Parts: sequence; structure tokens; C-alpha cells
Amino acid sequence: MNNKNEQTDDYRSLQLLDEISRNHELTQRDLSHKLGVALGLINSYLKNLTQKGYITISTIPRKRYTYYLTPHGFAEKTRLTYQHLQNFTSLYRVARRDFHDLFDELRGSDVKRVAFCGVDEVTEIAYLSLKEAELELAGIVDGSPSKAKFFGHDVLKIDDIMTLDFDVVVITNFNDDQGLKARLFEAGVEEKRVCSISSGGWLKKIENPKI
Repeated sequence: MNNKNEQTDDYRSLQLLDEISRNHELTQRDLSHKLGVALGLINSYLKNLTQKGYITISTIPRKRYTYYLTPHGFAEKTRLTYQHLQNFTSLYRVARRDFHDLFDELRGSDVKRVAFCGVDEVTEIAYLSLKEAELELAGIVDGSPSKAKFFGHDVLKIDDIMTLDFDVVVITNFNDDQGLKARLFEAGVEEKRVCSISSGGWLKKIENPKI
């Protein structure tokens, strides 16, 4: 398993342990909906966490299950939380620098209005850098938009990207840079109008900040 997959699995495990620690009556379907992860993957993660001794499963009437964290599970949740915070600190430093450089370059190319594609941990970092460069956020799209607003903007579907008045689109997603680019192209955005800071991979940049 490569480093990126390991980090994704650790993050999903942390999310599951956190949800279960706050509400042990959540069903697998509830967890799938809350985390935006396929039901089959939730089942696989829960089996893995059970095998490792981090959670226990109890049967309740009507063939339902409840999930509880074991003492080992609480210790693992603490470890993963600390690890995630360390990773996010590295991510913040690298993304802040790279977005700053990108938006400075765009401003020098007479770009005024920027659309974001993708909502995750780096999107707020991108927004802060965008405002520092005195550029305008034209709107934001995402592969799985939620009902929540992002700094006053409704998060639209990627298919709606051409309804926005933008000069360029910047990918602001940690996990799916190439997938989002492909969907933007399918939605009618020219390749030359799509920007990204993830060449070489986010994890590679975090491990080698000089890249």
C-alpha cells in the first residue's frame, strides 16, 4: 500500500472512530451518509477496526448493531488525531506558499475572477491567498456539493461551472486533482483555463517542501 492510500485509510479510520465515540447507535448507512463514503467501504473499514481491537459490535433487536470504542480504540483515535494535525500543519504550509505564488502569477496575467473547483481542507487556504492577491472569487463547484455555503457562495455542481463568470478555474481539492480536471473539461472548460498547484502530488510536496 502506498503512502497516499495509507494516509487516506488513517483519515477514514479517524473519522469512523470519532463518529462512533460520539454516537454508538449510528448504522453503517448513517456512517456512509455522514462521511460520503460508499456503504461497502464503510463495512470494510469497520471490519478492519474490529479485527484490530479498536471497536466492538453488539447486536440489538431488529437485527441492528451498535458500535463501541474499546480502550485501544480511544488510544488509536488520540494517535490518529495528533497525526492528522501534524499532516495538516505541513499541508497548510505547502499549500499556502503555492497558492500565494499561483495567484500572484494570475494577477500579473490580468486575471480578475477565479472560480474554485473542489471543497476540502485546502479550499479555505486557497481563499485566504486569493483575497491577499486582491482577486475575486467568481464561485465554487464541487463533485459532491453540499447545501452549506462557502464564504457566502452556494457550492454548485461541476456541470454548472459555465454558468459562472470566471477567467480561470483553480483546483482546490486535496484528493482528486486529475478527476476534477477531467470533469471540468467534460463540462466545457478549456484546458488552458484550468490551474492547479498539485503537480508532483500533494504528499510528495509535503514530504519534500522544497519541491
